[in-house]
Amino acid sequence: MELLWDGFVAAVGLILRADPELRDIAALSLGVSGAATALAALSGIPLGVALHLKRFRGRRMLGLLLNVGMGLPPVVVGLVVTLLLWRTGPFGALRLLYTPSAMVLAQFLVALPLVAGFARAALDLLDPDLVLALKADGAGDGRTGYELARAAGPPLLVAVAAGFGRAISEVGASLMVGGNIVGQTRILTTAIALETGRGEFALAIALGIILLLLALVVNAALGLASAGGTRP
Repeated sequence: MELLWDGFVAAVGLILRADPELRDIAALSLGVSGAATALAALSGIPLGVALHLKRFRGRRMLGLLLNVGMGLPPVVVGLVVTLLLWRTGPFGALRLLYTPSAMVLAQFLVALPLVAGFARAALDLLDPDLVLALKADGAGDGRTGYELARAAGPPLLVAVAAGFGRAISEVGASLMVGGNIVGQTRILTTAIALETGRGEFALAIALGIILLLLALVVNAALGLASAGGTRP
């Protein structure tokens, strides 16, 4: 208990002093996860709309892949991305491995199924007559999808929040494709794992507090936006 308390007190001190290492790790983590979540939202929401609206060959298989992806172990994603970006791999010439870009890609792949799956579920809860009404007014697929996304706005924000939570809490894939390099690819989750293993509990606790605060602030902001969208 004394170890926990001493570590917590030291961690609060690091946060209040705005420790440079702590600040840099938090900024990179927020940047990587924020970019991954934005990409997941920009592609996952349209994918969810397409799965809700369209009937096409392979739709059932795509839906199954999304369901599998929602529970896919991140280390598997990390392995796939590493093999693709390895110097002798298909995209090795891009030299993206062990860079923040590779981490964005890995977190994007981890968050995408969650955003798309939740978006599709949100759209499935809408009144089916809404699609018929839009079609009767002459709306095309693009316009129909846009109006459905507007109607399901608050639940879609929940989908984005879930994607962000999955991205910023991910450690396995980020560690594999980023390498946890000081000052370059060290983010909150990988730093927590490293510092805990080294016995640097004060820094690990400080990083954990910041991780929780970031997740809380972003989810609270999306929650407020979602609540605002439900008001008449």
